[in-house]
Amino acid sequence: MTKVKVQPLLVNYKTLEEFKHFKEYGHQELAMFEDLQSNIVENDSESPFFGIYYGNALVARMSLYRVPKKYDHYFEPPQDYLELWKLEVLPDYRGQGFGKALVDFAKNYQLPIKTNPRVRSHDFWEKMGFHKAKYDVERDLGENPLIWLPTGVEEREI
Repeated sequence: MTKVKVQPLLVNYKTLEEFKHFKEYGHQELAMFEDLQSNIVENDSESPFFGIYYGNALVARMSLYRVPKKYDHYFEPPQDYLELWKLEVLPDYRGQGFGKALVDFAKNYQLPIKTNPRVRSHDFWEKMGFHKAKYDVERDLGENPLIWLPTGVEEREI
């Protein structure tokens, strides 16, 4: 496979149109589509969305949010961390390293990462070095987050 380039996705109507290709593969994608739609202000506004193009087609995407230290209930020492949402690779492009490229892009920030995996994706996240966070009823509210820890960071004790 050739070198994959992860790039920020512009918050514009072209990207909104490209997201429609993902929408049919799960109800979660509706949320990402609506999230983008609500963020459309101008073509060059800062975007939490990142993607990979194969030719002119958007084939993989994710949203990546930086969460401020004051909201950190997962990591020790407390710090800003990344929340990785809605990672998806279109079915015809799976198994080619696009998902790994998106995760590696997020890891390059060298901040802890939290994600809530989709059904049947735990194997992928484990291969990427994520593990289940210790479950806390009040903090996790029915979610089962997975976390990735860079060097020098540990999971906070509950």
